[in-house]
Amino acid sequence: MKALVLIGGFGTRLRPVTYTVPKQLIPIAGKAMLYHTLDLLPEEVDGAVFATGYKAEEIAQYVEAHPARMTVRTVPEAEPLGTGGGMRNAGDTMSDPFLLLNSDVVADVQVAAMLEFHRSKGAFGTMLLAEVEDTRPYGVAALSSDDRIERFVEKPEPAEAPSHWINAGVAVWSREVLDRIPRGRMVSFEREIVPEILDRGVYGYRMTGYWEDAGTLERLLRAQRLLFDSGRGGSSKLPRGAFGDGPVALGRSVRAEGASFGPYVTLGDGVIVEAGAHVQNAVLMDGVRVGANASVVGSVIGSRTKVLAGHRVEGQILATDTEG
Repeated sequence: MKALVLIGGFGTRLRPVTYTVPKQLIPIAGKAMLYHTLDLLPEEVDGAVFATGYKAEEIAQYVEAHPARMTVRTVPEAEPLGTGGGMRNAGDTMSDPFLLLNSDVVADVQVAAMLEFHRSKGAFGTMLLAEVEDTRPYGVAALSSDDRIERFVEKPEPAEAPSHWINAGVAVWSREVLDRIPRGRMVSFEREIVPEILDRGVYGYRMTGYWEDAGTLERLLRAQRLLFDSGRGGSSKLPRGAFGDGPVALGRSVRAEGASFGPYVTLGDGVIVEAGAHVQNAVLMDGVRVGANASVVGSVIGSRTKVLAGHRVEGQILATDTEG
């Protein structure tokens, strides 16, 4: 079985870090966000295709340097094609059925059970649904009593939302759905294709575990907390010579003697946190240096950025190695 992973968008809400790094490669709970998505794939998936756009070369290089348990291939697009256009551009080798995943979703879902549901219904497609209060940023499904999707509305105003069950970014589709998507132009799969195929039998699989769309600073850090709390947080231990509370996910060659940590921290390779500094609820990417007696709380610090001694960084995204 094959999986198609959509890696789109410019990560504008996570700038300035995303001027040089696609958001899917920002590490949370000790692992690139994109690879937490791969962790959702059941054992029967032996190959994945990454449909890439922004910073496609960086993603291809990362995949080559960090092999996954299954074969992974990247297929870039020459110009933005939207979700549907990206699927058509990268989907030629898909199985029947195939899995479709968004690359910035952190979720607690058993995709193998979702596949069983899909097969039991004889479905053309099955979409993972999460229940949320604010449906405005998402596609929303209206469901029948047997969970068949009767209507699907992309990003409706609250008064027009047919339910609080939203597209959670994981789906199973018949290979035939790709034939419905025109080649070579921008296509919104959710707006243009999904409403036209509901009569083929598309079902909603309601999830009960945690779910987060890690597209903003607040959501990214919440996703990290959820991953740590569910045991998906890497090594989850304090650096040598440091004190305080974990979990802390450590990269290679981290130095933090005399520093203190609160919970929920990811430290990339080569990070240095000097004595007296404090880091909590944060992501420090490769090569970050935090000066003595500084503090970093509720923030993401981009690669090779320095936080000066005695400075306090709270609720910020900082990066000095940018092109913006």
